[in-house]
Amino acid sequence: MRSLLVLLVLPVFASAAEPTPIESFLKKEIIGPRQALIETQEFVDAKIPRLVVPKTAAEWEREAENIREKVLKNVVFRGEAASWRDAKTKVEMLETVKGTEGYTLKKLRYEILPGFWIPALLYEPEKIVGRRPLDRFFVDKMPVSLAVNGHDRKGTAADYKQIRCINMAKRGMIVLNVEWLGMGQLSIPGNQHGSMNQLNLCGTSGVAPFYLSMSKGLDILLNHPNADPKRVAVSGLSGGGWQTIFISSLDTRVTLTNPVAGYSSFRTRIQHFKDLGDSEQTPCDLATVADYTHLTAMMAPRATLLTFNGKDNCCFEAGYALPPLKDGAAPYFKLFDAEKNLRSHINDVPGDHNFGKDNRQALYQMLGDHFFPNDKNFKAEEIECAKEVKSREELNVALPMDNLDLNGLAKMLAKDLPRNAALPTDKAKVEAWRTERVAALDRVLRFNPMTHSVAVAKESDAKISARSWKITLDKKWTIPLVEFTPTGEPKGSALVINDGGRAVSAAKVEELLKAGKRVFVVDLWYFGESKPNPKDWLWGLMLDTVGHRPLGLQAAQLAEIAGWEPIQKSLPVTVFAIGPRSSTIALAAAALDRKSIGALELTDPIGSFKEIIETNRVVATTPELFCFGLLEEFDVKQIAALVAPRPIAIKQPSERAKKEFADLKDLYKLLGKDWDPLK
Repeated sequence: MRSLLVLLVLPVFASAAEPTPIESFLKKEIIGPRQALIETQEFVDAKIPRLVVPKTAAEWEREAENIREKVLKNVVFRGEAASWRDAKTKVEMLETVKGTEGYTLKKLRYEILPGFWIPALLYEPEKIVGRRPLDRFFVDKMPVSLAVNGHDRKGTAADYKQIRCINMAKRGMIVLNVEWLGMGQLSIPGNQHGSMNQLNLCGTSGVAPFYLSMSKGLDILLNHPNADPKRVAVSGLSGGGWQTIFISSLDTRVTLTNPVAGYSSFRTRIQHFKDLGDSEQTPCDLATVADYTHLTAMMAPRATLLTFNGKDNCCFEAGYALPPLKDGAAPYFKLFDAEKNLRSHINDVPGDHNFGKDNRQALYQMLGDHFFPNDKNFKAEEIECAKEVKSREELNVALPMDNLDLNGLAKMLAKDLPRNAALPTDKAKVEAWRTERVAALDRVLRFNPMTHSVAVAKESDAKISARSWKITLDKKWTIPLVEFTPTGEPKGSALVINDGGRAVSAAKVEELLKAGKRVFVVDLWYFGESKPNPKDWLWGLMLDTVGHRPLGLQAAQLAEIAGWEPIQKSLPVTVFAIGPRSSTIALAAAALDRKSIGALELTDPIGSFKEIIETNRVVATTPELFCFGLLEEFDVKQIAALVAPRPIAIKQPSERAKKEFADLKDLYKLLGKDWDPLK
């Protein structure tokens, strides 16, 4: 009986799994797996600024300072972050750690913005003289060093980092070992990688807390009574290498930098995908001002040691990452007759992603040559100190119970957003309100209307009256589209977009065909066949850093396709958007283009952009929804209001969406339409 049951079930299962003709046609390849990637690479590459070597050192000093000012103002300290820049740094010294030889180790915490504390460890040489008040004019001045770390869950307790700090302290340097957001003690859900983009959504720079952690760390070091402001070093591995070049290039207090396997040019990254950086390494709009080649050149004439690994198993391999940086920066150091100040070191043994002994000794040699040039006793060989390496528990720094994190900071910022939330209540003022709000949405999305579409038919299927198209927009983007024609005269056009891509849209297509619609199913950028693989969401960050916005690109593509002649032939045109991401794209496109789209049907739309922050989502899941400044100016309801009086129908709404879209009924009545989006 059991065998018979299996035999009876199997044919049913096989039949259920058999794709329908519509499903099969939707899944057929149109543009190929690499088209979206290639076009994204080409688009981004054309936007990345190139180095242009000036004629004199003075010219470059002026240009470098101009770049610094622009990056700090337009990238790092945007929005509310501007008020954090000059806030006084609070520092709380805590207990001294036992078990050191030749130096003291103290725990401390410091506030990078109100309520946001960073744990750190201060290493001081044991023989510091001039500590009494009467000796304040006779203190010994010592080099200082900021030690930053990368993606290591041990954070400040990483053994290779401790050894580096101990060795510098034993050589007579004051060293601050600082924790990095998302690592070590700060490795909590609210600080996970991608959380910083929640600040971007609120119109405040997400990279600001990262920068402040470093700049205020330098403040602490340089406020030390024994600090020599002429000898200030920064070093770090991986993400710490990114921090090192970022702070060193933008803060001229740094006089020696040693980024280790931490960055490459944006142009290098779009060819070597494992270099595509996380959110903080690809800050929004940075590449509208500078590439990392510029940041490297901005070190001239200050001492710079570029360390890379020969067989790096993570990223930034020496063979391809180092030459564009060193060769690009070399002419700038030459302008200052400081060619010797630019050095590089390649580690071949073990050659993997490391800041091991060989790389550390290269740093010690650099420090000796630049900070201790007359000390005949200075040696670059590492001082054995393995017994002094402490456990994570021993180095744990007490933090306030209510210490802020990136997510908590975003919640605070989002509380009173958007700033222009009120919908019009006076019919005479609606058009003026709409004009101003459409212009604001245009600015936020960096919306660039597309033209010159070229459509090429690819394949047809007479049995289901279907054909596929390859549509080229602006000679830059190739979009796959499938067209289905109903039996009889079409009753309007339906344009379908789906979070899952066109391949999973068969049920909606069949429903619309039965309703007599001519149906067009499209994969916009990042969806279905138009997803740039591999490293899909990181390409969204690349668009952001060169000054574009994924949501603006997608909305522009949808608006242009909706205006395509075969679609406009069967009016009205209704966009059917399935999923929260597609629904947002449809709303944005309809709000900014009132000519092509006649109506919307949104299935499972997001109710509010605040949900992204409330549920602590990260940019990797929905890159276009983290559009810089979007929540500062608009929530979902405000964008939907710009679509009125055209019909918007909501299917499968969440409770939050029901509440938000219900508020649109009054606006429709004001515009003379008795329309309820929820019915």
